[in-house]
Amino acid sequence: MLKIAIILLMVALVASLASGFYFLMVDQGDRHKRRLWHSLGVRLGLAIGLAALIVYGVATGQLGHRNPWDAGPAQQAPAASGDTAN
Repeated sequence: MLKIAIILLMVALVASLASGFYFLMVDQGDRHKRRLWHSLGVRLGLAIGLAALIVYGVATGQLGHRNPWDAGPAQQAPAASGDTAN
């Protein structure tokens, strides 16, 4: 469920980017049209929401890495019984 929400937010970010590009080309610097700034605000909100969702997923353990080349922390050898620290 969390991964689907992340994918939807990424698609929404791309759509907002495309709409911003469209508004940039159509408005051509018209000072009275604020559509480009509004799409930038939407994109910023979506990016903050996406970052928060990823942080939440990592913090709760729902997102993580399962790379075959990363076996996790190395095991430490047990200390010898004859060694004493001074």
